[in-house]
Amino acid sequence: MKFKYRRFDLFPPSDFFGKFILKPIITIKISRAGMVVKYAALIDSGADFCIFDAGIGEYLELDVRSGIEVGFGGIQNAPVAKAYLHQVNLEIGGVQFKTDIGFSYDISDRGYGIFGQKGFFNKFIVKFDLEKEEIEIKKRI
Repeated sequence: MKFKYRRFDLFPPSDFFGKFILKPIITIKISRAGMVVKYAALIDSGADFCIFDAGIGEYLELDVRSGIEVGFGGIQNAPVAKAYLHQVNLEIGGVQFKTDIGFSYDISDRGYGIFGQKGFFNKFIVKFDLEKEEIEIKKRI
């Protein structure tokens, strides 16, 4: 499966980035118990696991806080945030699979989900080609 990087125009242009930046963001489908939602997620090889906004979990009628609690952090200088793991069905480019997603109230509901090591990279081989503005994803056998 091949996907294009998402292009974000910069106004005004940046001396460092130029007129736009590219991000490896893909649109996926998440489903559970007959509920389906499309959601955009950033493919992040530095993320330990997959994290989506808790509102997505609530839309899927999950009792978000009943999941397995996992702490996470990043480059910010802030306390550890919390996510709650639940198994859901994902569809990426026509490939369907089950995986555990951490749903969190501590991330922006206006941002993107994160595909990380556990739950995504352990299920797919991912090739980033920034020059071609292309991401190639292959399901592990």
